[in-house]
Amino acid sequence: PMRSLTSEEYVEAFKIFLEHSTEHQCMEAFNEQAMPHIMAGLGNGKSTLNVLGVGSGTGEQDLKMIRILQAEHPGVFINTEIIEPNPQHVAAYKELVNQAPDLQKVSFVWHQLTSSEYEQQVTEKSTQKKFDFIHMIQMLYRVEDIPNTIKFFHSCLDHHGKLLIIILSESSGWATLWKKYSHCLPLTDSGHYVTSSDIEDILKRIGVEYQVYEFPSDWDITECFIEGDPVGGHMIDFLTGTKNFLGTAPVDLKQRLQEALCQPECSSRKDGRIILNNNLSMIVVE
Repeated sequence: PMRSLTSEEYVEAFKIFLEHSTEHQCMEAFNEQAMPHIMAGLGNGKSTLNVLGVGSGTGEQDLKMIRILQAEHPGVFINTEIIEPNPQHVAAYKELVNQAPDLQKVSFVWHQLTSSEYEQQVTEKSTQKKFDFIHMIQMLYRVEDIPNTIKFFHSCLDHHGKLLIIILSESSGWATLWKKYSHCLPLTDSGHYVTSSDIEDILKRIGVEYQVYEFPSDWDITECFIEGDPVGGHMIDFLTGTKNFLGTAPVDLKQRLQEALCQPECSSRKDGRIILNNNLSMIVVE
């Protein structure tokens, strides 16, 4: 029988995805080109800045952003809070912080919770802390009520604060796969198929100012088409949110998915490799 990935299996599949995609290089380009300017406008001269990471994973991206913040606001103290439900990710993040010598003026508090559990906690205590910078990187796919989640975290912003949402672009192959070829995907995927255009619609409805930055990214999925390839197996599991998809899915569903992935609006061929369009949108909400 087909089943969803456990959190441990997801971590493993995600690692393979990162090794074969330019996801982190794409974030790197955004950090270099746009982040300093975004960070420079935060806080309005405050001596302490409050940062909240929502679904921060293992923390690599968080720490890069904190270092940019440090560079743009030298001498400022940074209070960082992290919401991350996966215990393995929290442990890895803490280890990274322990090994970093340049974070003396940064404090860290981890909440091992989902974003909705955190929201519930804040609502029950009715003490809402305000943040100068909140980021939600590639995590809205796992949220039940996306509009209210965005509304809630937007309400946690202080004056001159900014909310950064990083999500798959409407121009990505994922968007085509989800919207045009959803019949090729298994029902075991517990995620929501949300892209930048869905988020923009929500932000327009809420009536907030925002800016979108598009950055190209790709994912080499060639191994997904090689019979019995273990890397390809992990990649397809990540893509479908399903454990051992190739071993448990009906033959016709496997064929449909592989055909869909080869469609020119999903992927391109380069030097005999099949490259899925993994473009990202970075949405900065005022």
